[in-house]
Amino acid sequence: MGASSDPTAEKPTNKAGQPAAESAEPRVGAEGNASWQSTHRTQGRERVSQALERVRQVARQRKKEKFTALLHHVSVDLLGMAFFALKRDAAPGVDGLTWRTYEADLDRNLTDLHERVHRGAYRALPSRRTYIPKADGKQRPLAVAALEDKIVQRATVAVLNAIYEEDFLGFSYGFRPKRGQHDALDALAVGIGTKRVNFILDADVASFFDSVSKEKLVRFVEHRVGDPRIVRLIQKWLKAGVLEDGVVTVKRDGAGFGGLTAARQRLPALHLRPLGRTLATARGHG
Repeated sequence: MGASSDPTAEKPTNKAGQPAAESAEPRVGAEGNASWQSTHRTQGRERVSQALERVRQVARQRKKEKFTALLHHVSVDLLGMAFFALKRDAAPGVDGLTWRTYEADLDRNLTDLHERVHRGAYRALPSRRTYIPKADGKQRPLAVAALEDKIVQRATVAVLNAIYEEDFLGFSYGFRPKRGQHDALDALAVGIGTKRVNFILDADVASFFDSVSKEKLVRFVEHRVGDPRIVRLIQKWLKAGVLEDGVVTVKRDGAGFGGLTAARQRLPALHLRPLGRTLATARGHG
């Protein structure tokens, strides 16, 4: 993957947060804006699928390849797919922007967002702090990201998935597409029932999201991602901080719980991948 030369001039903050005027024409419902329906959206998905498949092939064939030109894969089509993958009724972030407000002028909003991302003018906003009750009566802090941050994060993660899904071992289930803890438990049950098992190691990384080193996390990503524009996007999200009671707080370490949404789910999985390989090698499976 050759290097790219997209300019990265810094310009003011996101502007799509202004609600679009309602049209006199009837609006399309939850299925999305009319211009993103049927043929247009299908063709967009096909273009994205083909582009990411090329990335997967290179990642699969060249395990040491460092990808230096990835941002062009964050296209309007991919941003649109990311938008429609979001929850329609999710609480808004600090921008106050809802899914349906953004959808009212979707083509213009996505085109504008795409242009800002590619010229370096996109700004990550701080996440809004909120709390949800826990079973023990305590409260769990959550960080609600702004809508456009969710869109760009999800699109970027789709590109990273094309690379890193080729690197993960088969028994890795955490924070991976179409995999979850129930799949891991099913695989464990099959393993216990069909193979001789001497012991089971049950371990948890304490306060991982609160203590993970941002610097080391970025360095790990740079092992495979050599496009500085993608790296800068990740750094923007890590540095955006959390807004609570009118004060923005940016911690030295930690990725926050909820604030990085899709990116938060992928980055820790990448960070812990070497541990999985070490354990597999120690047991003779790697």
